Amino acid sequence: MSKRVLVVDDEKLIVKGIRFSLEQDDMKVDCAYDGEEALELAKETEYDIILLDLMLPKLDGLQVCQQIREFSNVPIVMLTAKGEDMDKILGLEYGADDYITKPFNILEVKARIKAIMRRTVKQEVPEEKAKIVTSGDLQLDCESRRVFIAGREVNLTAKEFDVLELLVFNPNKVYSRENLLNIVWGYEYPGDVRTVDVHIRRLREKIEINPSEPRYVHTKWGVGYYFQG
Repeated sequence: MSKRVLVVDDEKLIVKGIRFSLEQDDMKVDCAYDGEEALELAKETEYDIILLDLMLPKLDGLQVCQQIREFSNVPIVMLTAKGEDMDKILGLEYGADDYITKPFNILEVKARIKAIMRRTVKQEVPEEKAKIVTSGDLQLDCESRRVFIAGREVNLTAKEFDVLELLVFNPNKVYSRENLLNIVWGYEYPGDVRTVDVHIRRLREKIEINPSEPRYVHTKWGVGYYFQG
């Protein structure tokens, strides 16, 4: 079954190039050239992934991302100019899954898309494991992909949930940033390891009482991250 992609950029040549290349891989591609149009399409259609430019007319990419997150966990990859603040793009209030800097190689774009889609397919394969896991005040419902802290629901993005789920099911096991990229984002994922740091920090902001002194997601300096209930 063909994957459906939404490409959003006000530079029509970029959109045309991405669309042509993705259609060669048998993907269905919709295009939007401003933020409002992108938002309407995202509401009307169920996409497997959205490529979203940061600088857009009407609504910018961050506003579009933020509003899509109110009704969908679809993976969103931001297309950005070099030098933009990656922490902001992947930041708490917006919930993008990844970013690619311009000018980009279309092969890199396709590799990122395939890595994310492989991970999404893996999530759809049922696994024999506990549906609800409790550790201290933290409760993880794997079936509905919801997280609660002391009975209060915490809204995580798809990638934040994936990272937390992996760590929770492997307590005290230390994962390097490269490990996490390969497992959560996809094997031999071509992205930046800083993506992991930003997601971990964002996760702590949401689930820890004091993110600088975490109770659940810990750092082993020079090695990586691990979960301790």
